[in-house]
Amino acid sequence: MENIVLYGGSFDPVHNGHLRLARAASLRLNANVIFVPSKSLPSKTLCAPAEHRLAMLRLAVKNELSTGYSVSTFELRSREENTYWVDTLKFFKAKYPKAKLYFLLGADQVNQFPHWKDPDVCCSLATPLYCVRDGVKLDDNVLKRYRMQRLPYDKAGPVSSSAIRSLQSMDVPMCVRDYIEKNQLYYFQKIATRVSSKRLVHCVSVARLSYEIAIRNRLPRPETAYIAGLLHDIGKAIPKSEAIPMMQEYFPDYVDFPAWTFHQFLGVVLAKQEFHITDGSILDAICYHATGKAHMNTLGKIIYSADKTDPLRGYDSSKLISACVKNAHLGFIEVLRENRIYLLNKGWDVDNRLTEECMKLYLGVK
Repeated sequence: MENIVLYGGSFDPVHNGHLRLARAASLRLNANVIFVPSKSLPSKTLCAPAEHRLAMLRLAVKNELSTGYSVSTFELRSREENTYWVDTLKFFKAKYPKAKLYFLLGADQVNQFPHWKDPDVCCSLATPLYCVRDGVKLDDNVLKRYRMQRLPYDKAGPVSSSAIRSLQSMDVPMCVRDYIEKNQLYYFQKIATRVSSKRLVHCVSVARLSYEIAIRNRLPRPETAYIAGLLHDIGKAIPKSEAIPMMQEYFPDYVDFPAWTFHQFLGVVLAKQEFHITDGSILDAICYHATGKAHMNTLGKIIYSADKTDPLRGYDSSKLISACVKNAHLGFIEVLRENRIYLLNKGWDVDNRLTEECMKLYLGVK
């Protein structure tokens, strides 16, 4: 008998947690997995139109090695304003009458299941599967009442679609990340209010390069490099008349710095206030990406290097990029050395103590 796991949800957007859970169910039950993106969900306001959610899901499934995954547009094709899971199950039961059907429930949906339309009918058509999730207390009465089967898998991770949409996480397949970039979905809409279209192109380029360097250097959480790279210049467009009062409030120790440095400090303020970034390594990387500082962490070195060597800057930075890809720490020193040579050739002096301290520590010069 063929086993089929039906995986419904908004997939707004699909992320690696969804895919990890699908793989676990497929391997455990020797089953094919059919993803069923929803047209609407009573408890959620969908952020991306159906065509984008569907396109990202198809890209992610196509990117998987398994041939046992597919995407159904059954709910999206419905002419009804609201779609119900019980109707979806009836459709697949009729389509695969000889198959053993299962359906995946998110841990956050288990306790809500009794409030779904015809939950008993749902369970007569297919067996509900669930996974435990940190921070979610499951109702044992619900589990017993509907004979839900636990999928013994706890490595889906803390990622959620809402975390992706708000740029708290980038745990998505690269093909999905690229689609979000190309169509400027979710967090891009907010970033676009802070930077010019030209600056946004630079930010994306730095984010991509930062991620590549982080991956090649085996940074534990390479997605932090992408996030920091994407946000590194969000303070760039703040006018000086607003920047000075903000510097006095948030960074009084650096208010005497040249105005060109203000954007790195104020980028931290915006990252916290508008994107709710709390990761200290990301904030630190944004804070010193232009000037550098003494004792930079690995992520800070990566963002500094990627910003200075962005291929869109119009000079051949390929050797410096290769050095950073090979070794982020040694590559950073090479980038810093080239930046000092650039400043000297322009007849410019180092105009702030952070850069002075950075070059003194890493290059041994004053």
